[in-house]
Amino acid sequence: MFRTILVGTDGSETAAHAVAIAADLAATQEGATLHIVCVQKPIGSSVLGTSEMAVAGSAAAAMQWEEDAKNNLDQTLEQSARDAARGGVQVETHARFGSPAEVLCELATHLGADLIVVGNRGMTGGRRFLGSVPNTVSHHSPCSVLIADTV
Repeated sequence: MFRTILVGTDGSETAAHAVAIAADLAATQEGATLHIVCVQKPIGSSVLGTSEMAVAGSAAAAMQWEEDAKNNLDQTLEQSARDAARGGVQVETHARFGSPAEVLCELATHLGADLIVVGNRGMTGGRRFLGSVPNTVSHHSPCSVLIADTV
């Protein structure tokens, strides 16, 4: 039923729990592939500064920031993939820059995903109304969504 399962992680303990739930589900589905996604929001110009010196070095600083961020994404994905593959699950990883919820939905469309698994962290209080990742994914996903209890 669920052959292409997508789950996001940021390396946190709650995200690791969502990955474990997705991996367990993938292990029960013959021929399933678990796609683990790690997303970094793009760097803002305010991070680099606006002084003349900052502008001159901003291209180099932005390139260094992007390289460091990509390395962090890859490390997070490697650990998550190792953990998920222990149950014999076929795993593919995806490092992306952008809005986490948008990237999850776009990648789900691109892959023809059957299911997106997200944790419920951020679904309480005011964030529920302001657009947390699980809330946004649940409203814009091109496929079924499992909101796992990770809190």
